[in-house]
Amino acid sequence: MSLDWIYYAISWILLAWHSAWDAIGVPDSTVLGTNWAWILAIVFLVVTVRVILFPVFVKQIKSQRAMQALQPQVKALQEKHKGDRETLQKEMMELYRKEKANPLMGCLPMFLQIPVFLGLFHVLRRLNPDPAKNNKDIYGWTVDQFNSASDATLFTAPIASKFGSTAAELAQLGANGTVVKIMAGVLVLVMMGTTYLTSRQMILKTGWAEDPQQRMIQRLMLYGIPLSLLVSGAIFPIGVIIYWVTNNLFTLGQQQWVLRKFPPPVTATSAKPGNSPRNGAQPAKSSGLFGRSKSAAAPPPAAPKIAGPKPGAKPVNPKKGRPAKRQG
Repeated sequence: MSLDWIYYAISWILLAWHSAWDAIGVPDSTVLGTNWAWILAIVFLVVTVRVILFPVFVKQIKSQRAMQALQPQVKALQEKHKGDRETLQKEMMELYRKEKANPLMGCLPMFLQIPVFLGLFHVLRRLNPDPAKNNKDIYGWTVDQFNSASDATLFTAPIASKFGSTAAELAQLGANGTVVKIMAGVLVLVMMGTTYLTSRQMILKTGWAEDPQQRMIQRLMLYGIPLSLLVSGAIFPIGVIIYWVTNNLFTLGQQQWVLRKFPPPVTATSAKPGNSPRNGAQPAKSSGLFGRSKSAAAPPPAAPKIAGPKPGAKPVNPKKGRPAKRQG
């Protein structure tokens, strides 16, 4: 199956945003070693994609809420079918079908962005100022637009270069290998950090899933994907890493807004009558990631103890020693 339609779509959005920034006066020439019109074109490619996918993001949040509401039933099934994994999986799938909850909906927005990521990766990889490479007529680019994008840099590092660029590739791009490695290395670390934070932010708010399958997906999102970027980031062009970091920052802001506006529902555990706070004390605050409590309501102060007589001491008669009343 040809993916040219994705490459044409990505190219069209990039060129449209570049023309828009160029029209309002953002310089296409290098300022501080950076071609800001092209950098902003990549940033607003993210904005365009995220606006298109916003309805999917809303469905993702609703699905996560539904999954969270089903946790007590999932836990009951786990207790009922302990040791019978096959029956447990069938019962949980039936529960999800009945309640119209999709465990994979949480990953859907990420999966839908994979074609965009691959399209941008492919387009930037084709940027090559070498006249011997006949790439300048691809996907609707004019020769001037192609040459401008091929020369675009971020602090003198070409956006088409990558940490693992060979000496020949760096020579074709007219790039300094040390600068490229420093810029790409810093951006890869930022990409890993922001990818971790986007997953951690959601888990802190919604908690760890009771379903082992869901918990495994959460751990994969939280630890597996950021660690994989340490290796795969070496083959990503700098322009693609800019896209990824911008997308993560957009996700952090969007999730924070949604979670504040539509906070997660109170879980069944916290809603039990025996768990209600007493004497106006505030409930314990959860640390979120592993469920340990940061602070708990202080217990009421104990009544002061009255010291009793020491062992072997004679009892004291409070009436003894009082002066007798004088007879009138």
